Amino acid sequence: MSEQQAGWSVPLIEVALTTELDRAGLSVTGLVFDRVLALSPGHVVVDLADCRHVDAAGIGLLLEVHRRLARRQAVLSLRDPSPRIRKILQTARLDQVLSVTETAQPVRPADAPPPADTPP
Repeated sequence: MSEQQAGWSVPLIEVALTTELDRAGLSVTGLVFDRVLALSPGHVVVDLADCRHVDAAGIGLLLEVHRRLARRQAVLSLRDPSPRIRKILQTARLDQVLSVTETAQPVRPADAPPPADTPP
């Protein structure tokens, strides 16, 4: 019985990448994403604020995570990429496939209610 069949899932998981997202670290980063995806999240936010570099292998991993989530009608978002990484994402046209945000605030799924202190 899967987590979805058991009636539970995780609505939002945030992952902060603090090293390069490149071929050298791909096996470890891939394992982290495998564990995250095993929780059946509805939305995964990857915080890139402390990530210094993304290469083609890292972009491939992000696209694979995006595909795996999309099969479950879930979403992958990237948050706070550096100007250099934003340029890489634009060059790869990944910014047209994924949501890329510039805020340090947690990203909420579209169907989540606003925080209690937010005016209607």
